[in-house]
Amino acid sequence: MGVAVRPAPVVTSPLGELQLVLEEEVLRVENSLLTIDEEVMQLLAALDQVGDRLEDADIVRRHVLRDHGRFTPGEVEAAVGRCFALRSEMSLARLRLAHCRSWAKQLRQWHSLMKAATEQLEDHRPPDSTLEEGLARYRSASRQVFQTIDEERMRIARDMHDGPAQSMSNLVLRAEILERMLDREPERAKAEVDSFKEAIKGVLDETRQLIFDLRPMTLDDLGVIPTLRRLVNEFRDAEGVEARLSVIGTERRLPAATEGALFRIVKEALVNVRKHARARNLDVLINLQPQRVSAVIKDDGEGFDLAAVEARLAREPHFGLISMRERADLERGQLEVRSQVGRGTEVRVTLPVGP
Repeated sequence: MGVAVRPAPVVTSPLGELQLVLEEEVLRVENSLLTIDEEVMQLLAALDQVGDRLEDADIVRRHVLRDHGRFTPGEVEAAVGRCFALRSEMSLARLRLAHCRSWAKQLRQWHSLMKAATEQLEDHRPPDSTLEEGLARYRSASRQVFQTIDEERMRIARDMHDGPAQSMSNLVLRAEILERMLDREPERAKAEVDSFKEAIKGVLDETRQLIFDLRPMTLDDLGVIPTLRRLVNEFRDAEGVEARLSVIGTERRLPAATEGALFRIVKEALVNVRKHARARNLDVLINLQPQRVSAVIKDDGEGFDLAAVEARLAREPHFGLISMRERADLERGQLEVRSQVGRGTEVRVTLPVGP
């Protein structure tokens, strides 16, 4: 694995010290991206290998179950168990791949931000702030980024533990019960296989949902509008809210960075509705124009005192609101939040599409 190396510059001023800090951060991110890119290549190769092995194992499983009378209970159990193990291995590899790609995308955005700041320092010192204020803002932004990363990792670990990990433990227990049934009640065991297969499908569905939450495959394959349509439909089904998605303009693919930012901002807005709004109705409006795309997310929930929330942000950061604003800023867009107690909340975001 290659590692990016840059000669250490000679620091002759406090401004040069700040530039060195930024360049070191750029270097750290570049090295992290090299590591992630290598892991992605390894995961893709592993998925190909597991896919080939699963195809062969599934042929054996179907043959054994079709003519189970010709095989011992141990052989039947081994054929079914091998397919289950390979499917689990493939699901976990896909989950890890989606996480790596999502993490790499965030790192590239952070890399672009740090590069831009470094280039600005090479040209001039910002006239409206002192060096100390600039360093303080940089350290504060860094802490927020890393705290957000840690929170996201904790969320993923919690979702994995409460979802697929628990379900897989139950499947292992059921497999052991099936193994004992094969010796004593082979006909009943054969009937239980169908239920076991349904349980496996349920675990796969849970894993696919985790992958969707990390980085929806449809976002890359179909674009942001179909992905948002699925997101809103799933929100409606899960939360019992009358959620609707409307689109103005001709549906088309947008730049990848714009699609990713738009999806994450809308998703975060829906998370806030679920956690805080107690809404009965939710409308998501996407307006596709030649040079920009906008989204309006409006609910009829409890609302909040926007001025009070804004005043608290400096000492008690709301990472959902901060992440929405930072994503909009990274794409040179604008984000506005409107809310009143008892009158719901409206989030408006506009992102440029052109160069």
